[in-house]
Amino acid sequence: MASVLSRPYFHDEAAAYEKLESIVWPHGPVCPHCGGADRIGKLKGKATRIGVHKCYVCRKLFRVTVHTVFAASHVKLHQWLAAAYLMASSKKGISSNQMARALGTTLKTGWFVTHRLREAMASRDELPPMGGPGAIVEIDETFIGQKKGVPKQRGYAHKHAVMSLIERGKGARSFHVEGTAAADLLPIIKAHVHSATYVMTDESGQYAHLGKQFTEHDFVRHSAGEYGRGIVHMNTAEGFYSIFKRGMIGVYQHCGERHLHRYVAEFDFRYNHRVRFGVNDEERTDRMLRGIVGKRLMYRDSSVASV
Repeated sequence: MASVLSRPYFHDEAAAYEKLESIVWPHGPVCPHCGGADRIGKLKGKATRIGVHKCYVCRKLFRVTVHTVFAASHVKLHQWLAAAYLMASSKKGISSNQMARALGTTLKTGWFVTHRLREAMASRDELPPMGGPGAIVEIDETFIGQKKGVPKQRGYAHKHAVMSLIERGKGARSFHVEGTAAADLLPIIKAHVHSATYVMTDESGQYAHLGKQFTEHDFVRHSAGEYGRGIVHMNTAEGFYSIFKRGMIGVYQHCGERHLHRYVAEFDFRYNHRVRFGVNDEERTDRMLRGIVGKRLMYRDSSVASV
């Protein structure tokens, strides 16, 4: 069986545009300038760039990359699609160095590509609350990296905090939070978890009053050596964090606070579109590419803040 990476759209620009158009425009071209879909023609002259269309309503030219994370990029589209597949199929992520080597580009370009693809993975839609009657949501937090200007010390005060909400049998929703006090966590939990949910946590004091907000609240006592009793456990959250931390520490190694929310979105995306839900690597890549529209990152500085 031929490798997925031998597909034409990973090597040929015309095939790459056809592939992306089939994902972004499943019902035919749509003008990104006026929103029209009826009077659009594809330009085919010898001097015309690949993938250019003209809207005969607003009289403007456009390609499928307009108003997306690919806009105004000098990276070839077939390279973007290859990068998207590599990120979607790498369980623990792929570093900018590795991406640059795979694409045959500079490190700066590898960093540019990976950050824009993380932006495509992030959801900007208003998401409905997780859980509900009969559902179980595990709530936990972990710590990553080191805050700029804060010296290392005992405990976690010098690290960045990430809180995750994981619904058993479904998906995860993670947040870069200021700290782990109740005032930092409870507003997010109440906004993203249905009040009829059975929530589970560890014994941390910030979760002590969750039983007043949700149908039921149970917790495990890690300090007493307890890691589960029946359905009361945090194994789902711990499994999620095992992948997240292996990726953040083993692959990315360093992440600036400015970009942490995008790395968090990357791991959430892969977890929420995993094989268990019938999503293979190709379908996961297609779903990522559907998220490129209406997003654009622009950095004024050229420094490499994270590898």
